[in-house]
Amino acid sequence: MNGKRPSEELLSWVERSFGHAFVNPGLCEAAMTHRSAGGEHNERLEFLGDSLLNCSVARLLYDAHPHADEGALSRLRASLVSGDTLALIAAELELGEHLKLGQGELKSGGFRRASILADALEALLGAIYLDSGFDAAAAAVKRIFGARLMELPSAEALKDAKTRLQETLQARGLALPVYTLTAVSGDPHAQSFTVTCEVPTFALVTVGEAGTRRRAEQLAARRLLDQLPSEMRTSP
Repeated sequence: MNGKRPSEELLSWVERSFGHAFVNPGLCEAAMTHRSAGGEHNERLEFLGDSLLNCSVARLLYDAHPHADEGALSRLRASLVSGDTLALIAAELELGEHLKLGQGELKSGGFRRASILADALEALLGAIYLDSGFDAAAAAVKRIFGARLMELPSAEALKDAKTRLQETLQARGLALPVYTLTAVSGDPHAQSFTVTCEVPTFALVTVGEAGTRRRAEQLAARRLLDQLPSEMRTSP
C-alpha cells in the first residue's frame, strides 16, 4: 500500500469482493483502518466480526453437513475461521492493498502481516453487519468462503494428533499415552518446552519440543502415531 486509497476505489473493491455496497462508507473506512494509523480504527469492528463469522460459518456447515455431529462441525469450523485461513483469504482478495496503516506498520510490511489481514477481514464483516444487518453480512461470508466449504478435508482428518492417538489406542482397549514434561529452557518470554510421549504397550517413546507445552505434546503425539504398527493406523 502506497498511501491512502480513494474511498471510491475502496468501496468499489468491497462491492466486487464481498458483494456489498455500503450505505455508510464511514464504516468501511473504519474497518480498513489499523490502530497504528490513529483516529477511528477497526478493533471494535473486529470483535463484532469475529462473532458474526463464527455464527455464519456454523450455519453454512450445519446446512452442508446434515449428518455431522457437534464435534465434527466444530473441527470443520475451526479450520475455516482460523487466523491462517482468514489471512489467506484476505491475501487472495488483496485486502492489504486497501488497508490504512501508520508509517511504522507500512515500513515493516504490515499490509502483508497475517494477523493484521485476518483482523481486518473480520472487521469488514462486522462493518457490513452494522451497515445492513445480519443477512447482508452472512451473504458476504458465504461469498468469500463458499469455495472452501466444498474443499474441506474430512472432520476426521482435522482431529489433532493427541486426539487421534488417544482414540486409536482406546479403540483397541490399550492404555492411554503418558505425556511427561522433561525440560523447560529459555527466557520467560521465549521458552522452549520438551515433552515425551510414551505408549508402554509398545515400548515406544517420542519427544516433542516447541514454544508451548501443548504444541510440544502435539508434536510428540504425531511422531508416536507415525511409529505405531501399520495395521493400527487404519480404522479398527
